[in-house]
Amino acid sequence: MEAMTHDKSLQISISNRQILQIALPISLAILVPQFNFITNNIFLGHYSQEALATASITGVFYLIFAMIGFGLNNGLQTLIARRAGENRPEEIGRFFSQGVFISLVIALTGIFITYFIAPVVLRNVLHSQQVAEDAIRFLRIRIWGLPFLYVYQMRNALLVGTNQSKYLVSGTLAETIANILFDYLLIFGHWGFPELGLNGAAIASVIAEFTGMTVIFFVIHNKGIAKKFALFDHFRWSAEHVKLIMQVSLPLIFQLAISIISWEFFYILIEHHGQLALAVSNVMRNMFGLVGCFTWAFAATSSSMVSNIIGQGKSNRVTVLIGRIVRLSTGLAVILAILVNIFPRAILSIYGQDDIFIEAAIPVLRVVTSAMVLMSFSVVWMNAVTGTGNSRVTFIIELITIVLYCVYVYLVLETFNLSIAMGWMSEWIYWISIFSLSFLYIRSGKWKHKKI
Repeated sequence: MEAMTHDKSLQISISNRQILQIALPISLAILVPQFNFITNNIFLGHYSQEALATASITGVFYLIFAMIGFGLNNGLQTLIARRAGENRPEEIGRFFSQGVFISLVIALTGIFITYFIAPVVLRNVLHSQQVAEDAIRFLRIRIWGLPFLYVYQMRNALLVGTNQSKYLVSGTLAETIANILFDYLLIFGHWGFPELGLNGAAIASVIAEFTGMTVIFFVIHNKGIAKKFALFDHFRWSAEHVKLIMQVSLPLIFQLAISIISWEFFYILIEHHGQLALAVSNVMRNMFGLVGCFTWAFAATSSSMVSNIIGQGKSNRVTVLIGRIVRLSTGLAVILAILVNIFPRAILSIYGQDDIFIEAAIPVLRVVTSAMVLMSFSVVWMNAVTGTGNSRVTFIIELITIVLYCVYVYLVLETFNLSIAMGWMSEWIYWISIFSLSFLYIRSGKWKHKKI
């Protein structure tokens, strides 16, 4: 690849080596923030079970806005990858600048909602008013990291879409170091810092996101990427490019938003089952996130590579590419799921909880790890649909699946008051539905005439 011309270097080949070259740096870029989240919860678990339980509500709430940014990131990445496949580097900087503008508008909206709407909702839907008030205080701090996160995500779209994902590593490494350091200092009050508990985790996360954004900013400039794609030569509003970004991204934003909102709905129902159930479910989300780092990396690779090879005029190779990515993604997920199930007590014990917690968590862990394997191939097929540019289809698939998911969790957790292990089986329904609908759409070939 290094010996290729300036334009040709933007095009990719269909090979396992190419897949791994793109996916591995992305997985590390996703793993480090997820590791930050897990570190937060380990510290909070040692601080108190109440803090660990509350973190499940606040974590999913913030994840709603993070995934909205991820939806915009995926749409932008698809467009950048398509232009890269078409050898049109001059368009990449224009798309990037408009993505930054859009993301900052969404961030301001998220801050407004968190300050003025979320408190009313949380106070009315949570049974424990103490959990509600703790969550509100946490979120009013945590939400200020959103602008930094969004700009960081836009830079990720640029690097992945132009096949330069190796540069993601430095920003995420700086972010994780900052997060662990300030978690340690601010949650427990070490080295003369105040003991802030749950709110200390919020401040640490904001500092970490700012650090990650700043470092990747310098990397892009020092490596000449900003100059190569004229990132700041077009830093003015362009209605034409904004319209195209929103056409591709809006369905993805709504898709991911309703997906995580449904997860918040799930956690609200879990809260009705008590503090232990909420704490266990928070740890399960950690498990999902750990395996998901690699799964979502392969998914992002699927979206980017599918878009790139379509741009090269190789639509007939799409299903071959998806098959290769699925084998890598699912193989790794199976290995990780087996390891987690062999050593469940050792893994769960790192959260500093007692035997009652571990005994309650193990049956749920069995359910969750099987869902991880289902996710490993389903999300690759779904992101392949995104890569075709027909994000409206992705949204429709998500909407159908979410309806099934929400009906199931309400009946199991609220109507029949069954165990949380039964509640987590909703993930089986979710991922099987995602796979079935995505697979049928790709196999139909209806996407081959889509232009973006």
